[in-house]
Amino acid sequence: MRPSVRKSVYAGIAGLSLAGTVAACAPSAGDSSPAPTASGSSTTGSSSSPGASTPAGSGSGYKDGTYSADGTYVSPNGTETVGVELSLASGTVTDVQITQHPSNPNTRKFQGEFAGGIAGQVVGRNIDELNVSKVAGSSLTSGGFNQAVEQIKSEAR
Repeated sequence: MRPSVRKSVYAGIAGLSLAGTVAACAPSAGDSSPAPTASGSSTTGSSSSPGASTPAGSGSGYKDGTYSADGTYVSPNGTETVGVELSLASGTVTDVQITQHPSNPNTRKFQGEFAGGIAGQVVGRNIDELNVSKVAGSSLTSGGFNQAVEQIKSEAR
């Protein structure tokens, strides 16, 4: 009888975990604000929806265009540099290109893996939301990327 009680407890915990996970993934009232932002931008009035003014203001604070910067980071082999080129439209990243500046074969490998996986992490996202930590197994290159993004943000304002 004891094993059946244990199974019931585990089943209950699993059910609650699943319910919590589903609830966390469900859209909230705040997630519906992008729709008013789109219609608000067609009327050119950010005061039409107070909740939408913050995202619209952060995106509209950047000029559309393509910007580039170099970021540095420290690896076991010393200081490394990675080049970042971002294309922006309304504060959203529409394209990203990485210029590798490897000083050794190990750096070449990790920067290459990073360059191959970064687009999936940043394209389509607001530039203010970018802060990558690990891409395709490369965690140190992310530091240089984030540094370059900060320079690009300053230049694009």
